[in-house]
Amino acid sequence: MRELTGELLARHTTMRVGGPAQRLVIVETTDELVDAVREVDDADEPLLIVGGGSNLVIGDEGFEGTVVLVETSGIDVLSLDDCSGASIRIAAGEPWDGVVERAVGEGWSGIEALSGIPGSTGATPIQNVGAYGQEVAQTIAQVRVWDRETAQVRTIAAADCGFGYRHSLFKSAAGRHVVLDVTFQLRLGTLSQPVAYADLARQLGLELGERAPLADAREAVLAQRRLRGMVLDREDHDTWSCGSFFTNPLLSEDAFAALTARAAAAGVGEPPRFPTSDGQVKTSAAWLIERSGFGKGFGLPGPAALSTKHTLAVTNRGGAHATDVLALARQVRDGVHHVFGVTLVNEPVVVGDGL
Repeated sequence: MRELTGELLARHTTMRVGGPAQRLVIVETTDELVDAVREVDDADEPLLIVGGGSNLVIGDEGFEGTVVLVETSGIDVLSLDDCSGASIRIAAGEPWDGVVERAVGEGWSGIEALSGIPGSTGATPIQNVGAYGQEVAQTIAQVRVWDRETAQVRTIAAADCGFGYRHSLFKSAAGRHVVLDVTFQLRLGTLSQPVAYADLARQLGLELGERAPLADAREAVLAQRRLRGMVLDREDHDTWSCGSFFTNPLLSEDAFAALTARAAAAGVGEPPRFPTSDGQVKTSAAWLIERSGFGKGFGLPGPAALSTKHTLAVTNRGGAHATDVLALARQVRDGVHHVFGVTLVNEPVVVGDGL
């Protein structure tokens, strides 16, 4: 366990903004992680858990408390069976894309469409990370956590994780659970799961629902993400971001009808409609943003601007502060509400000055 004082948190987030931590503790084992959290809780001090920092915007004032940087490691194969598949336990600090790369190489199918997503494995169940038709909820078997409320280690089955669109029990009870490791149940084979995203299927030369070799599926996903500036690249400021800054809105039928009417009045066509299993309607945040007057590159030359490749990404053009990033996000959110009456919800966690 290592300890630093005054460490700039901008160095530990993909948005590259954030002031200093009063105290930063780097943990490399699960025992160190639990001990560090218990120490802070026993002292009744503020605590911030940071993994890959890919879904986090930290204010310019930094964090007055202890930041625990999770760098635990380990990918343990619990079982391999032709019928039940591969049961794999992954430490919270393992970089997520490395896990996907290993799965594809080993012939473990089920997370290949989640290639290229930055951050750590421990963050994936919190947001129910998803992309290109897959979510981790489809393959997570259980999540082992340190429960700060009861001061004990708990193992929570997937059915009890409260997974929904970019949501989970861990998000709704924010701060209570510290993820220690995640167990995935993956299928054995050389083919991907059925391709469920139209652009991906076209790139692979497939119909929706068909399968591709795992390695081909991963490369196609990475190519799609690069087109959108969603694969980290130090030289590309379009990737100095939290990925998609806003989630796609979930609306009732009545709210979607009202949105459709406002879109017609504005002469911008009909908003995308994606029915959900709970009777709501999901629509596209990017569509709303673009038709509210915020195109690719809005805000350039910066210091903060929308990506030149994808309007969902708020980016740091190299010298932005958190106030610049949040001001732009606020401008986009409020602009969409003014035009369409829909309030976009930010996907990243904001620590400090809120939206």
